[in-house]
Amino acid sequence: MASPRSDKSRAVALGLCIPLGVFGAHRFYVGKLGTGVLQLFTFGGFGLWWLYDLIMVAGGQFRDGDGRRVSDWDPEEAQARALGVPQELLDELEALRHEVTELAERVDFTERLLADPGRRSTPAPPQ
Repeated sequence: MASPRSDKSRAVALGLCIPLGVFGAHRFYVGKLGTGVLQLFTFGGFGLWWLYDLIMVAGGQFRDGDGRRVSDWDPEEAQARALGVPQELLDELEALRHEVTELAERVDFTERLLADPGRRSTPAPPQ
């Protein structure tokens, strides 16, 4: 039986563990407050505990405060899979997000062009 997965992001945990792991930031993020405080005061177990946690998070074996594995890079996508959302629908949603982002960039570019009077072409004076 597969162990339940955490709703916490593995990417965020790894991003916190690399620079701030000696202070227990990744442990605070996943809800392990007690061991987070211990890491804070021992500077990540003098670096050894931090290195162990870094390997566990990177390998997807780190567990949150409820004992669930922090293994998904994007928990929202994993939750959608668990709910039975078809992959085709997720792909269409991603394509729609891409199109909306591109449209927003075009609108922003157009607004900047219209706001800059130096770029507007002025008609030639009649002769």
